[in-house]
Amino acid sequence: MTARSSDAEENMANESMGLMGRKLGMTQLFSDDGTAYGVTVIQVGANKVLQVKTVDTKDGYNAIQLGYGTQKESRLSKANKGHFAKAEAAGIRHVREIRLSKKDAESKTVGEDLLAANIFKAGQTVDVTGTSKGAGFAGVMKRYNFAGFIATHGSHEFFRHGGSIGCRLTPGHVAKGKKMPGHMGSARVTVQNLKVIRVDEDRDLVFVNGGVPGPDGAIVVIRNAIKA
Repeated sequence: MTARSSDAEENMANESMGLMGRKLGMTQLFSDDGTAYGVTVIQVGANKVLQVKTVDTKDGYNAIQLGYGTQKESRLSKANKGHFAKAEAAGIRHVREIRLSKKDAESKTVGEDLLAANIFKAGQTVDVTGTSKGAGFAGVMKRYNFAGFIATHGSHEFFRHGGSIGCRLTPGHVAKGKKMPGHMGSARVTVQNLKVIRVDEDRDLVFVNGGVPGPDGAIVVIRNAIKA
C-alpha cells in the first residue's frame, strides 16, 4: 500500500461507518412548524461484528464484517456455523463488509452489537445502498426515457424504436455502452445525501427523507454520507 492510499484510508474516519437494515416502507412525518416530510422507514436492528480486518492481517485492507438478521441453523454450512460461532452469534442471514480506517476498524471488537442510535442522529445526511426493483426486459423509452418517433405524417411500425445505433463506415460497429433495450432494474443503487428526520431508539427505526432503492422488505446499507 502506498503512502497516498494509506492516508486516504485514515481520512475515511468514522464518516464511512454504516449498518444494515430492512426497508419497511414509506410514510409521512411532520415537523413542529407543520412541514410534511415523505420518509422511508428503515429498521436497523443490532448489527453484530463478525470479523475485523486490517492491513496488518492477511486480508490486506481495513474493514469490519457485519451480520444482520436470523437464519435457521439447519440452513447454514458447516463453515458459516464455525465462522459465526467465533462471534458468539447464532444463525446469521445477511453478511456485509463496511470499509473503515484502520483506527476505526481496530476500535470494534468481534461479537459487539452496533446500534443505529449510536451512529445516526436526526439532522445528519446518509447514503443508502440497495438493489433496485427489477422491471424485466424493457425498451429504450422506458429504460432510458427516449422520446420515441413521430406518431403521424406517415410513420409505420416505428413509434418506440431506438433509432440508428451506428454507422456502416468507420468504425463499422456498434459502440460499446450504446443505450439499447435490455434488462432493467435489479442493480446496485446508492442514493446519496438523504437527511435523517428521526431516529427511534426504542424500535431501532431510522426515518430518512426521500425514497431508497428496493421493494418493501429489502435489505439496505445505510451509512454516513461521504459527500455531505
